[in-house]
Amino acid sequence: MTSQKLFIRLLLASVILGLGWGSLRAQSPVRSGWYKGNLHTHSLWSDGNDFPEMISKWYADRGYHFLVMTDHNILSRGQRWMPIKTVEIRGGEEVMNKYRAAFADQVEVRQTAGGASEVRLQPLAEYRGQLEQPGRFLLMAGEEISDSVGGLPVHMNATNLTELLRPVGGATVREAIANNLRAAMEQSRETGQEILVHLNHPNFGWAVTAEDLAFVTEERFFEVYNGHPGVNQLGDAQHPPIERMWDIANTLRLDRLKKPPLFGLATDDSHHYHGANTSQPGRGWVMVRADKLTPSMILQSINAGDFYASSGVGLDRVEFDKSKQKIHIEVTPESSEEYTIQFIGTLKNYDQTSSIRRDKNNEEVRTTRIYSPDIGKVLSTTSGPSATYSLTGDELFVRAVITSSAGHNNPSFKGQKKQAWTQPVGWESLNE
Repeated sequence: MTSQKLFIRLLLASVILGLGWGSLRAQSPVRSGWYKGNLHTHSLWSDGNDFPEMISKWYADRGYHFLVMTDHNILSRGQRWMPIKTVEIRGGEEVMNKYRAAFADQVEVRQTAGGASEVRLQPLAEYRGQLEQPGRFLLMAGEEISDSVGGLPVHMNATNLTELLRPVGGATVREAIANNLRAAMEQSRETGQEILVHLNHPNFGWAVTAEDLAFVTEERFFEVYNGHPGVNQLGDAQHPPIERMWDIANTLRLDRLKKPPLFGLATDDSHHYHGANTSQPGRGWVMVRADKLTPSMILQSINAGDFYASSGVGLDRVEFDKSKQKIHIEVTPESSEEYTIQFIGTLKNYDQTSSIRRDKNNEEVRTTRIYSPDIGKVLSTTSGPSATYSLTGDELFVRAVITSSAGHNNPSFKGQKKQAWTQPVGWESLNE
């Protein structure tokens, strides 16, 4: 079943029952559970600095339930040998010692004709058997499709692949996004295997605008938070923060294009696992509500929007009751932490005016246009670990962002707080 067909079936089911997806899941707590996972991970197979087994073990040991290794334009398959000197240059002199201590029986080293030592990189098919545990930890094959248009990086992650996807390219950023998404969906149709495709770090290289996010309506997922310090999470004077881009894109989609909104993911984009380098694991993840820990169940729930994104805040309850038009949030409280829950949205009568951005020489800048603060405004704020928002019918959409008083334990930008983001709701009637 394609992602689009699955989405339509789940949406129709929620309409027929008069409930939102969160409420549907809340009716059967015995069968449902929250599963924690990272959808953006790099290893020595591309530009990471550790072995995939070591990385997978790191996540499994810290309570993650699923992990996707998404190296650039490659799947971890077949024979791959790497000079040990290269491994140590990337990760430090202790990398091999750590690897041998954890996976002594699996380490393969050889000498080249020139006398250099090489280590074999294990493919997923070999190491997954040592690490996967039914119902506890799952590994899925993935790839970061690393494309570019006119020097602008257009990166998209594909999860649960069976075959490598080559970057397709395009005349514009939007065309490249659509083309690569289409290639992944074709593989899904041909294999009958569910595949999730999401757009990565839109502000990386200032490549993707909010309008790009809006107008490629086939793409339903993007990274609202990426833990790499180099992705310009907060924007700058000419580029809005990524969270602001989310609201602009969804307002354009729902109001002007009459299309479903984007859902926001949080990921690590981890590359560095030794010392205090730039892109470390454990910064951002998704919490997915699913009946079982299988690729199909996890991806079905994500496609249905039944998940939230987090950089440190856990949620006990995320519910949208469509019949009552109420959103209810309950935080999993941590001692000594206080919480602010904000409901963010755009009202139907928002100011639709916008203008281009110009530099100091009055030249137009290729970036997101300037929009009214009516877009993505704060509709309600609650101090405490729980909050409810009742929709009035005037909203295009409503989402929640939950912010802790505690700083992130491994921040990717200055002053970062622990947060969680729920998916936009209240828009379903616009698409009925």
